[in-house]
Amino acid sequence: MNNTPAKDTFAGFVAIIGKPNAGKSTFMNSVLNEKLSIVTPKPQTTRKRVLGIYTKDNLQIVFVDTPGFIKPRYALHEAMMEYVTEEVLSSDVLLVMFDVSEYSAHKEPFHSTFFELLGKSPAPKILLLNKIDLLKDKKAMLPAIDYFAKTDTFSEILPISAYQPDDVAKAIEIIAKYIPKSPFYYDEDLLSTQNERFFVSELIREQIFLICEEEIPYSTEVSIVEFKEREKGKWYINAEIIVERPTQKPIIIGKDGQRIKQIGELARVAIENHLGTPVYLDLFVKVRPKWRQNQRQLKSFGY
Repeated sequence: MNNTPAKDTFAGFVAIIGKPNAGKSTFMNSVLNEKLSIVTPKPQTTRKRVLGIYTKDNLQIVFVDTPGFIKPRYALHEAMMEYVTEEVLSSDVLLVMFDVSEYSAHKEPFHSTFFELLGKSPAPKILLLNKIDLLKDKKAMLPAIDYFAKTDTFSEILPISAYQPDDVAKAIEIIAKYIPKSPFYYDEDLLSTQNERFFVSELIREQIFLICEEEIPYSTEVSIVEFKEREKGKWYINAEIIVERPTQKPIIIGKDGQRIKQIGELARVAIENHLGTPVYLDLFVKVRPKWRQNQRQLKSFGY
């Protein structure tokens, strides 16, 4: 008979929040050593919540990568900010990411409504001053540390580079201090609860953000029409790239179909890496006028 007492387990939800391009998605991918959130140099790449599950020993942290905090201009933006608000109000810990390389004593680092939202949550708040690798002199982060310390908002302030494993490990160590005692929420080998269709559509959208310029990426959405898993041969994926205006369709397609071919080839490689199987990817461009303002359209796209 084994009389060894059961080891306490700790589990909780951690919302990763902050302005666009602060490194939220990069941080979560680094924690999990897996690409779950798409990453591009353009702001507002993340539109929906992306859930990533970190489990080690007796600790489970359920990270939720959220869209960057912005002032809404469209119904789409409003839906994105609803995700942020819901996570702030329901999470056990709030992990605020800030690009320290952008700190200026002459400009408020966050809009006042961001701090108002934080104030509505009793959860402990940890600030990660990200992108220290972009600073020529590490002393340059001291004014930012001083500013945020004086807000009396954060339980911990940690300068990091989301690309550095040691920094990420230190962040996990600090977050773990605030995770409540609880049974695990998910199986230990699970990395996310979102389905493959979601990740495939995101990987296609990532290439649109990387390849297309100006407003085009923000005017597009990706909808998976068919997703056929096959025991033999390539899996078949049929996806629609949705645009708002007829004039945007030829821009996505490109001269002689070159741009959509490029998007498709790069997305296919990324999808095959994610799924671990060969795929045949069919892409089509469809016009849905003003979809970012259309609640019914947004709902059909999962917002």
